[in-house]
Amino acid sequence: MKRFVFVVGNSRSGTTMMAHMLGGHPHVFTFNELHFFEQLWTPEDEARRPSKTEAERLAARLLCIQRDGYLNQKDPGRFSGEARELVTATRAELPTSPEVFELFLHYETTKNGKAIPCDHTPRNVFYIDEILGLYPEARIINIVRDPRDVLLSQKRKWRRRLQDKNIPVREAFRSWVNYHPITISKLWVASVRAAERFAGNVRVHSVRFEDLLADPEGVTHKICEFIDITPDTGVLEVPQVGSSSEPDRPEQRGVNRERAGSWRKGGLNPTEVFLCQKIAGGLMKRHGYELVSTHRNLLRLSYSVVSFPVKLALAFLLNLRRMRRVVETIGRRL
Repeated sequence: MKRFVFVVGNSRSGTTMMAHMLGGHPHVFTFNELHFFEQLWTPEDEARRPSKTEAERLAARLLCIQRDGYLNQKDPGRFSGEARELVTATRAELPTSPEVFELFLHYETTKNGKAIPCDHTPRNVFYIDEILGLYPEARIINIVRDPRDVLLSQKRKWRRRLQDKNIPVREAFRSWVNYHPITISKLWVASVRAAERFAGNVRVHSVRFEDLLADPEGVTHKICEFIDITPDTGVLEVPQVGSSSEPDRPEQRGVNRERAGSWRKGGLNPTEVFLCQKIAGGLMKRHGYELVSTHRNLLRLSYSVVSFPVKLALAFLLNLRRMRRVVETIGRRL
């Protein structure tokens, strides 16, 4: 059996940083966010064997996402020849969709001279049960971050995307629509609860982002032991990229400890902090996040309540194409 690593958690919780750290290990290859579960697979696909054409299309789509990037996918048909070889080269029987995904992961990992694939799609936190069932050798690393920092990062995300010439403008608009303190706080609660169901599972390891920043060497050492790989100093040479608050500095390597508690330096108004703590307070305390006293502004609070259903409806429409089965996707987050 071959090992897999899945880094999961709420969006903007440090999953990308963790993936970059693991990618610095000589044995681990980190993929782009692949969004296989939820967008390219449903539970009904688990045992169904697709046709040869369907299997090749799935493989080509995965290759396209990895090579072009999730937000800049072009024509998957460019990879049809490679996909055909990937699907048919190692077996006589056509693979199921999860098997196509597995073949793709190891094909691309081997192609890059490494042995262990790492997918860091955050929303896979809602598919932990399926991942553990489909892949007996899978190890899952769940990242938890202070929801107030998550809120701040999500709030600034659209500006970051607008400045990035490699990201379509529509994605900046979608990020702006997606942000609302109530929505983001509820999603944080849903993702943390989804991971908590597996708190006693030996194949699931949860890490607080703040603990990783405070003791990167100690935390990554435990993660390497969890994955069953030899600890390596290369994991600490992480490029400082991906922050919504600061420009990318890929030439600077190492863990930026100042990313913890960024919300305390400004960027969120007291009403946003109040709403976040009101919605997520119980889970925040359980995970060691201290609540602060804050005074809500009645005008801002009223605006937040009134604007919530409007932004929620717009976000639903703009994210429809990212959900293969709408009812199931929403149900996993409730």
